Amino acid sequence: MPWYTDFFTELPNTFWRAAVPIEHTTAEIDFLMSLPGDHVLDVACGSGRHALELAARGRRVTGVDVSAEAVAHAAGEASRRGLDAVFKVGDMRALPETTADTAICMGNAFGYLDHDETIAFLNGLTAETLVLDYGFVAESFLPGLTLEEEPMTIGGVTAESVNEYDVTGSRWLTHFTFTRGDEVHRGTSVQHVYTVAEVRRMVAQAGFTTIDLYAGPDGAPYEVRSGRLILVARR
Repeated sequence: MPWYTDFFTELPNTFWRAAVPIEHTTAEIDFLMSLPGDHVLDVACGSGRHALELAARGRRVTGVDVSAEAVAHAAGEASRRGLDAVFKVGDMRALPETTADTAICMGNAFGYLDHDETIAFLNGLTAETLVLDYGFVAESFLPGLTLEEEPMTIGGVTAESVNEYDVTGSRWLTHFTFTRGDEVHRGTSVQHVYTVAEVRRMVAQAGFTTIDLYAGPDGAPYEVRSGRLILVARR
């Protein structure tokens, strides 16, 4: 069973719902709104951080995530706000058929899958435009890599992490312990680390012909040691 199928329960989801400042989300939504297309497929949408705001700005959105808790949260928010957004429990490896113009995969979910599954995910997309947000690309992640992280408390949940890097598999493993009072949730996340060239090749082999690389939602070009890669591909 893939690690992410039972990782994203209420405790870690609550932590991450509170972790991203609103101004970061606003900048990302501004960037996504600059792309064409009315219908957006948000793959691994989580609690709807991007999908809800895209819908609030007039996009028609379908969000898919493996976490039933996150999907229920996002659907509840969409209903409360009267937004044109549909949320479904589903796996990146078997996406529902949609007529989406744009597919987005934000927040590092691109690195969750094994290599063959990543290829299948990209090949299964039918959207004309693809956006990948990937902070574990090698040129960003490996320079200055350290294993130690201090515990963080966000949204009333404390997250402690023990990290290791699997050299033979190019994988970053984080052993998490989330606590809130007497509640405890443990799980290990796995991020597959690719170079920029590897990501570009996979995307090109999936049928995308124009590929642009950015360092962030401000549109700055991607460089070595940029904090993240935002890849925009078009057919």
